[in-house]
Amino acid sequence: MKKIYHLAVDATLDVIRGKWKLRILCHLGNGTLRTGELRRLMPGISQKMLTQSLKELENAHIVSRRSYNEVPPRVEYSLTERGMSLRDILVEMSDWGSALVKARQEEGDDVRILNSDDEGFKNMGSQANK
Repeated sequence: MKKIYHLAVDATLDVIRGKWKLRILCHLGNGTLRTGELRRLMPGISQKMLTQSLKELENAHIVSRRSYNEVPPRVEYSLTERGMSLRDILVEMSDWGSALVKARQEEGDDVRILNSDDEGFKNMGSQANK
């Protein structure tokens, strides 16, 4: 199927759009994780949504999946080189969002960030050997 984007940024957003994908990328920025570990790090995500989000990121070659022939089965996810190349973009987006929330708070808006830990984004390039 032919896919046409009106702007190049649409292609980027097509890959990372969604409630859970950025959180998954942030956690994987700290290193390889198993499915259960990701679920524990993201309260509220269903197994179905986690599986779907990981599959979409895998299809976009942002995340790699490695399964081991063990009982019980073990599956690990990690960022690919393409996934790690999102580092600067995601750090900038996170910094911009923090500044926006701060400005809105100063304007009197009732807005806050629940988790300001974006170290996973900052660690993306350094986790290749983890």
